[in-house]
Amino acid sequence: MTHQIRHGTSHPLGRPAGTAFRPNVNGAPAWGSASDSKRRVHQAILTNSAEQCFATQCAKARIKVPDGRSKAIGGHSRRRRMERSQANALDFTLAGIAIFASLPSKTLKAVAQTCSWQPYQAGESVVDYLDASDDVFFVTTGEVSVTIYSVSGKAVSFRSLGPGSVFGEYAAIDGDPRCASVVAKTDCLIASMSAPEFRRLLESEPAVGQGLIRELVRNVRTLTKRVYEFSTLAVNNRIQAELLRLASLALREGKTVRLVPPPTHADIASRVSTHREAVTRELNRLSRIGLIERQSGVLIICDVDRLAEMLHEMTGE
Repeated sequence: MTHQIRHGTSHPLGRPAGTAFRPNVNGAPAWGSASDSKRRVHQAILTNSAEQCFATQCAKARIKVPDGRSKAIGGHSRRRRMERSQANALDFTLAGIAIFASLPSKTLKAVAQTCSWQPYQAGESVVDYLDASDDVFFVTTGEVSVTIYSVSGKAVSFRSLGPGSVFGEYAAIDGDPRCASVVAKTDCLIASMSAPEFRRLLESEPAVGQGLIRELVRNVRTLTKRVYEFSTLAVNNRIQAELLRLASLALREGKTVRLVPPPTHADIASRVSTHREAVTRELNRLSRIGLIERQSGVLIICDVDRLAEMLHEMTGE
């Protein structure tokens, strides 16, 4: 199976700018144009192994090595071993993508061959609001944030997407500009597929279309609930609802849920349309009554059921 990693800079070993890296199943690296619909491959037999060449590519993409620093490839053997290890840690599979859950393994591998793969660092933009691109993206590792920024610079955050999620499908379906910006919240590995290829997949694999419909319905339900909350709940109750929403995505241990990493006050404020001070006040109040506990690197919701009951008293749900 071949994979692609997109980059826009020239490679010191002669890769043309704007081409995609695709480790060849035979061990020899190959360079191909990411925009070429025929995916033609230009072979270049190098002295390095495919594994070393891939490590070089990841290093040029400035993936962080295990000691936390960002490095370019060099001649030092220890550094090269570290970068190879980091490259090997990347998992080029779509097995965790929700809309592909019903596909057999052989079909899933064939779908992966049509994708381009790119690592993103935390804070790096994946797509921009009103952008005219129409690729579909699949989050295989890491987490991204879906946000729109106002003219004044205020961030309106809709949701975070973790491994298994898909985004960009709206533009691929209707051809309209992007309806939000997507930024890497953590270091990520993301696969992308062209809109024509995605539409062909929906036609040839009904199970993928059914999975996408379920995902779209889930999005409509979530956004409908949020509109209701914005219209009927006070700020403190919207903050409680957001904590419950985050808790539903985490592993529950009895009545307790640990949110790791903890959401920032700014993140919560953006999602419930308020300011950080209001979030700070409400979290302090919930801490005083024993509903949450803040520790280094974690926010603990001590009693999810009690928090849900508090919200139920206001909503009747």
